[in-house]
Amino acid sequence: MTSEIQPLRRVLLHRPGRELLNLTPNTLEELLFDDIPYLKVAEEEHDTFARILRDNGVEVVYLEDLVAQVLDSDAIIRQQFLQQFIAEAGINAVKYRELIYNYLDGITDSKQLVLKTMEGIYLHELPADTHCQRSLVDMVSGQSRIVVKPMPNLYFTRDPFESIGTGVGINKMYSVTRCRETIYGDYIFKYHPNYRNTVHYYDRHNPFHIEGGDVLNLNQHTLAIGISQRTEPDAIELLARNIFDNADALIDTILAVRIPETRAFMHLDTVFTQIDYDKFTVHPGILGPMQVFQLTRHANGLTIEPHEGTLEEILADVLGVPRVTLIKCGGGDHITAEREQWNDGSNTLCIAPGKVVVYERNNVTNAILRDHGLTVLEIPSSELSRGRGGPRCMSMPLWRDDA
Repeated sequence: MTSEIQPLRRVLLHRPGRELLNLTPNTLEELLFDDIPYLKVAEEEHDTFARILRDNGVEVVYLEDLVAQVLDSDAIIRQQFLQQFIAEAGINAVKYRELIYNYLDGITDSKQLVLKTMEGIYLHELPADTHCQRSLVDMVSGQSRIVVKPMPNLYFTRDPFESIGTGVGINKMYSVTRCRETIYGDYIFKYHPNYRNTVHYYDRHNPFHIEGGDVLNLNQHTLAIGISQRTEPDAIELLARNIFDNADALIDTILAVRIPETRAFMHLDTVFTQIDYDKFTVHPGILGPMQVFQLTRHANGLTIEPHEGTLEEILADVLGVPRVTLIKCGGGDHITAEREQWNDGSNTLCIAPGKVVVYERNNVTNAILRDHGLTVLEIPSSELSRGRGGPRCMSMPLWRDDA
């Protein structure tokens, strides 16, 4: 993946599923939601998103389908996946490991099995163990106790793994509740026949957290990566070394852009996305003096130095254009920008130069994009937006045309 804007040909999505039904008011904070989406409408909105992509020449593949294909390919891999999934779900008691393994292994349809791992498991769903005396946990826990927690953030497929040049990063997630999400990408990019030969530039077991929403492919030689609430500078440096040490990698420059560490600005792509050769959306809250560091391939590894200049100057220099236009979310009006930024007004998915998919609710920003000559494809978002992520967050590009 050498561009943010060249025609998108194949993209990885996850259709919101029953994992959203296992959100409760008491678990919202832990599971990183501010409200509970209405699943029926969220599915309809997501289906519209997928349809618009297909109507514009994009092949849509689903996370759950690719993982199911991996599990169907080899019984040993299926067994390994179940054992790893249960261990990473924090199931420590041998009794429960066996019960959950047998329960999941009994789901013969691999896609339904994958969806169940995403959904979560309640105690009452497990078969009664007639060979074991009831434990104290059984006696004090109601049948509504959840033993494997859901993964409701999975419809934001950009974050757990991302395409980087000709490779991929399998990420170490910021929040414990999202760490298990990366297991699916790990199996796809290790075992799926269409993707298993992809170079891995980052591994989910690395100690430093990084998320895909912070990684932007500006061109075949340059990445921009946000130093954010969810991506550590240590991770950026480790990723840079892994890329620069690969003789086949064309990327030789990484711009590390520091943004405020707040929930509203959780990733670089929530405040800043490329939408044309010389145009970007931007939240006005990040404009002004910024810390940008340039990591460059060097004979002995890499060099790191501050990158001087305004954001416009830095981007124009990297992209080799006379100047860039930063289109402000909400037109720069403080109240409008804050409101539309909360609903991901700056988080656009560019599917071709000058053609973007956006949430329809950000009407002020969308009108401004049209005024700048962009083709704006709107999707409904009353429920999808409750997860605090936009169209770019919901899409993991697998193939774009080369720049």
